[in-house]
Amino acid sequence: PFRGAHLPFLVWELSGCPSVCLSVYSLSFCLSLPGCLSFNLMFCFPSPSLTVKFVNCGRGGLVRFECSNPFDFRIEADGVVYALRPLTLSTLPTVPLVIVARDETNQQQWQTQVRLTPPVGQDQQVRNLETSLWWWWHSSIGQLKRMKRDWVIPPINVPENSRGEFPQDLVRIRSDNDKNRSLRYSVTGPGADQPPTGIFIIHPISGELSVMKPLDREHISNFHLRAHAVDLNGNQVESPIDIVINVIDMNDNRPEFIHQIWNGSVPEGSKPGTFVMTVTSVDKDDPKTANGMLRYKIGSQNPESPTSNMFTINNKTGDIITVAAGLDREKVPQYTLIIQATDMEGNPMYGLSNTATAVIRVTDINDNPPEFTAEMFFGEVPENRVNVIVANLTVTDKDQPNTLAWKAVYKITGGDPTGRFSVPTDPTTNEGLVTVVKPIDYEISRTYMLTVVAVNEVSLARGIHSPRQSTATVSIRVIDVNESPYFDPNPKLIKLEEGMLAESTLTTFTAQDPDRFMQQSIRYTRLSDPANWLRIDANTGRITTIAVLDRESPYVKDNMYSATFLASDNGVPPASGTGTLQISLLDINDNAPHVYPQETEMCKKPEPNGINITALDGDLNPNAGPFAFELANRPSDVRRNWTITRLSGDYALLSLKIGFLESGIYEIPIIITDSGNLPMSNTSYLRVKVCQCDHNGDCTDQQHIIAAGLGTGAIIAILLCIIILLILVLLFVVWMKRRDKERQAKQLLIDPEDDVRDNILKYDEEGGGEEDQDYDLSQLQQPDTIEPDTIKPVGIRRMDERPLHPEPQYPIRSAAPHPGDIGDFINEGLKAADNDPTAPPYDSLLVFDYEGSGSTAGSLSSLNSSSSGGDQDYDYLNDWGPRFRKLADMYGGSDD
Repeated sequence: PFRGAHLPFLVWELSGCPSVCLSVYSLSFCLSLPGCLSFNLMFCFPSPSLTVKFVNCGRGGLVRFECSNPFDFRIEADGVVYALRPLTLSTLPTVPLVIVARDETNQQQWQTQVRLTPPVGQDQQVRNLETSLWWWWHSSIGQLKRMKRDWVIPPINVPENSRGEFPQDLVRIRSDNDKNRSLRYSVTGPGADQPPTGIFIIHPISGELSVMKPLDREHISNFHLRAHAVDLNGNQVESPIDIVINVIDMNDNRPEFIHQIWNGSVPEGSKPGTFVMTVTSVDKDDPKTANGMLRYKIGSQNPESPTSNMFTINNKTGDIITVAAGLDREKVPQYTLIIQATDMEGNPMYGLSNTATAVIRVTDINDNPPEFTAEMFFGEVPENRVNVIVANLTVTDKDQPNTLAWKAVYKITGGDPTGRFSVPTDPTTNEGLVTVVKPIDYEISRTYMLTVVAVNEVSLARGIHSPRQSTATVSIRVIDVNESPYFDPNPKLIKLEEGMLAESTLTTFTAQDPDRFMQQSIRYTRLSDPANWLRIDANTGRITTIAVLDRESPYVKDNMYSATFLASDNGVPPASGTGTLQISLLDINDNAPHVYPQETEMCKKPEPNGINITALDGDLNPNAGPFAFELANRPSDVRRNWTITRLSGDYALLSLKIGFLESGIYEIPIIITDSGNLPMSNTSYLRVKVCQCDHNGDCTDQQHIIAAGLGTGAIIAILLCIIILLILVLLFVVWMKRRDKERQAKQLLIDPEDDVRDNILKYDEEGGGEEDQDYDLSQLQQPDTIEPDTIKPVGIRRMDERPLHPEPQYPIRSAAPHPGDIGDFINEGLKAADNDPTAPPYDSLLVFDYEGSGSTAGSLSSLNSSSSGGDQDYDYLNDWGPRFRKLADMYGGSDD
C-alpha cells in the first residue's frame, strides 16, 4: 500500500544455521531495470557471511555496496557481508538488513532487504526460497503487481557536516489511501518534536521528510523517528512507522594524544627489539571506519646518534621498540622522538594528523668499572695510632654518579696479613680512605705495601671486564714515636705472710722500654699505696716495706693488697706507664678473739635466763675457732651469779644462776681463747642491762632505757652543752640591762654647761582646720603607770626644761595634767589658749605635743605675743648661749 522508494524491493527470507554451513544458492535476475542483483547466501558458525553479487546485465560501471547496520555487519567491495560479532537467537536484529548498491557513475541505487529468522528444516528453507523467488518473478515481471505489505522504511543514511542547501530532502512517505481522501503526515521523536527539536521536519501534505541543519555524528550518531498518517479528522489511517536516520561519519576530527609529552626509559646496551614505551592517541571519528583508524610513525629522532633510526613504532598499537644496537648512556643520555598519529589508516593525502613528543631516557648499567687515578699512592702514620686516615685513594667512574653502578668498594688483597688497615668509602667523594684499625709497632715493621682493588657495589654488566687500572698499590711509612714503658707481668702477684717488719725487701718490679732503637733510662715512682706500706727504688725498681703488713687492715680486700707504680722514661716527649703490684697476705695468729654482741638486755626475772653469745676473731682458720669460753675469777660475784656453757666452736650460752637481779648495768668478763698454733686469749666484757619488763618481755624502765641508749661520754657531752647555753643566756641578759641603764642616763640627764637650747628645734605643723576637731580623745588614754616626778638634785635638769628665772605674770592656767590622761591635758591646754588675750587670733584648734611630766615650764600659750615686750623680762636669754644674747640685748634691759 505504500511506496517506500521509487524502486521495487526484493524481500529475501533467510534462515541462519549456527552450527552447519547451508548450501550456497547463486541466483541471477535480469529485470527491466538498469542492473540485476545476484545473491550467494552462506551462513557458517562462528562467523556467518553473506555474499551479495551485483550483475551488471551489460550496463558496465562501478557499483559500491552499503549496509544499513554497520555496527553488526560489514560489506566488502566484492559483496561479501561479514558479521562483526557472534549472532545468537537473542541477538538477531529485528529490523531487516538493507543492502544498497549505488552506481558511482550516475548515482543510481538499488536496494534489497534481508530478514533473519530462526532456523527451520532444510526442506522448508528451499520451499521458502522457491516461494519467494516465484513471488519476486511474478510481482516484478507481471506488470509489477504487489501484494499488500506492511509500511517499512529502510534506514536513511545522512552524512554529517553537510554543506548542501537546507532544508535537504531525505525521503518521501506516501500512503495509498491518499488517492481517496486527503491525509496529513507528521513525525515524532528526538530531533523532531523532542529535544533537540527542529532538526527534522515533514511536509504535512506531500510527506517529504527533510533535515534542517548539518548533523554531527560525534554529538548524536542516529535518530529514531516515527511517521504518522491521519485524515483531516485526525483519525489514524496507517500504523506509525519507525524511521531510523543514521548519521554517516565524516573525517572531521584530528587524532588527539592522551599526553603531549611521553616519558620512557630503556637500559643502555639494550638489544634490538627491546620494548621501550607505548604512546596512545584517540580520534572522535567512528573507529569502525577509516576516519577513526589511526596509524603511528616516528617523525624525527634527536640526537641522531649512533644512527638516525634507533627506535621504531608499531603503526597500529603505538609500541616503541629499539631497532638498533649501541645505546650508551655515557654518550647519549636521552633521546627525543616526534611521534605522528594520522587517521584514514595513515593516508598522508586524506588523513588528519597530530604530533606528540616522546622523551626516552637511557638508564645506566654498570658497564664502566672504577679506575684509579694513579698506580701508586703514599701515606705515613705514627706508630700505635688507630682510627687515623693514612691516604686517600681517588678513582673515576663514567657511570651515573651516586648510583650503585658508580659507588666504589675498596678491598685490600695483599700486604696486610694481620688486618691492621681498612679502606672505607667516602660517600660524598667516592674516595677510598686508607685507615689504621689496629696499632702498628715501628719496631716490628717500618713500612707496609698494600694492594687495593676497587669494584662497584653491583657487578659489572655481562661481557665487561675490570681493566688494569682498577688495582693500585699503597705505600705506608711508619713513624717511630716515644712509646710508654710497660711492666711485664702487669699486674704482678706475690704471696707474703702478714706481720712482715719494716725495711723488708718484697720484690723487684721493673718495666721495659719498647723503643729498642732509642737509648733511654727509666725511673720509678710510687703512684698509689693506700696503706702507705711500700717504697720503690727510683732506679732499680726494688720494693721494700716501710710499715708492718697487716692482713686485717681495711685496705686489704679478700686478703689482697694492691699498689700502683709509675715508670717514666727520659724521651722527648717523656712517656710513662703504670704497673700494679698485688700482694696476697697469708694469715698469722695476731688477733685475739672477743665477744659479740658487746651489749645485751635482760629482764629482772628472765625467762629463759640464758644469753647466746658469739666469739669473733679477725684471723682466719685455723687461727680462729673453735673457741674456748670461761668466766673470769674477778670479781667474785661473777662466777656466783653466772655460768657459761659452750654450744659450738663459735657460740656459747651465758646463763643466770639466781632467779632475780636488780635493775642496772652489769659487766661480765669472759675469757675467750682461739685455736691458733700459738693460742691467743682475751678477756672481753659483756655489758648486760637488767630492766623491768612487761608481759611481752620488753623493758618498761625508761631511766634504764635511756641509760642503755646513751653511753657515759654522750651524757656528759649533753650536760656540758646545756651548761654552756645557760651561761651564754645569762651573760646576754646582764649586758642588755646594763646597756638600757646607760641609754636612759644619757638621754635624761645632762650637765648645765651642755645646754642645747641654743639649737633651733623644728616642730611639725600645729594648725588645722575645723574639720580636724572631730576626733576621739579616748584613743589617747594611757594607763596610769608613770610615776610622779621626783626631786632632781641641784645642778641637774632635763634637756627640755626651761631655765630657772623669775617668770612674768600670766593668766592663771591649770596645772599640767596627770600623765595618765592625755585627753584632759589637751582640753585644758585648749581652754587656756581660748582665754589667753595674747594668743594668736586663729580660729582653729591648736595641737600640742606632750612634752613629759614635771616640767617647770608653763604652757606655751602663756608667752606674751604682744608687740611690746614691756611686761616680759628677757634677761634670762643671756643664759641660753651666745646665739640668744643678741635677742636678749634687743628685748631685755631698760627702755633705753
